[in-house]
Amino acid sequence: MNRDVWLLALCQALLNTGNVLLVSVNGLIGRQLAPVEALITLPVAFQFIGLMLATIPASLIMQRIGRRNGFLLGNLIGLSGALLCLYALQLGSFVYFCTGTALLGVGIGFGMLYRFAAVEVCRKGHESRAISMVMLGGVIAAVLGPNLAVHGRDLAWGVDFSGAFVVLAGVYLLALVLLLRIRIPPMVADHGGTTRPLRAIMLQPRFVMAVMAGMVSFAVMNLLMTATPLAMDRCGYSFASAANVIEWHVLGMYLPSFFTGHLIRRFGEVALMKTGALVMLGCIAINLHGQTEWHFWAALLLLGVGWNWMFICATSFLTAAYTPAEKAKTQAANEFLVFGMVTCSALAAGWLESSLGWASMNVLMIPVVGFTLLALFLLEPVRREAEPVPTC
Repeated sequence: MNRDVWLLALCQALLNTGNVLLVSVNGLIGRQLAPVEALITLPVAFQFIGLMLATIPASLIMQRIGRRNGFLLGNLIGLSGALLCLYALQLGSFVYFCTGTALLGVGIGFGMLYRFAAVEVCRKGHESRAISMVMLGGVIAAVLGPNLAVHGRDLAWGVDFSGAFVVLAGVYLLALVLLLRIRIPPMVADHGGTTRPLRAIMLQPRFVMAVMAGMVSFAVMNLLMTATPLAMDRCGYSFASAANVIEWHVLGMYLPSFFTGHLIRRFGEVALMKTGALVMLGCIAINLHGQTEWHFWAALLLLGVGWNWMFICATSFLTAAYTPAEKAKTQAANEFLVFGMVTCSALAAGWLESSLGWASMNVLMIPVVGFTLLALFLLEPVRREAEPVPTC
């Protein structure tokens, strides 16, 4: 992998460090600031609303001003969100805190395109490996994020968790410095060549399979991950214990990236997406078996592995669904659909955990993951028939 892929991996690592830090503290801050219990995860939901609203503009803005300038803009928006969250904690304002997390979500929405940028700077034939290497930056985040949350909890002015957002602002500043050193080629624009309508692209079996795997893997992962610190707190576990579980979960999300690219080349994206869905079902089974710290730890570790295989494979699988001229609008549609579903899961997490309970919430995820697994089996023959077989 070349220098620019590694720099993108470092930027992704910093982005994910901020994300993990937010996951570790957002629900607990919501519990402190929210006027009613049902709104505990509203700050998380606003984060994903910002992310969802940024998905289409981010791709189109990058088409106009370039990938690097788009990433710089996203980091500046994220920095402003971190500072607003810090200010909100000083005031004890739930409204300002939700606004700050929405801005952080917009910044994350731009950063989620790092994986597509990696495809554009790597050598031809190494696309899946480049995506895996960029996602591998999450291993750094798995260690840094929860520890920064724990140690930054009381760092600034004695307000609970405010130090975490001082650290988060520093993370965005460091990413800005790294981005200035990356060289990304201009995105290919449509100069009058033939492109298909977006509807035709979205009706391809390949697109449907990729988006479905991306939506379900990210939404189920986000819902269970967001609710876990709340469920552990309700069971009497310490914040440090919950942060440790989140740390291992994020390691499960990104550590497999060391070999996910090799598995894709050997078995193919579809086989690995199916395996990822089975691993997620294993996570749910452990959650339903008990609520010891070991159960939370093992379940979230498996949840991370299942997400890694489904989401990275979905990203790699999608890149063959469009031409260079169709890239921006196809990626925008994919990101909007995926993170629209993730936003719904974030909105539902607090209500489901507080009203239905941890076990019932997990039971609800079984048909969601099961339907996706069945759809992958049924659509794969249709996809093979629809796509021409390459000839030498």
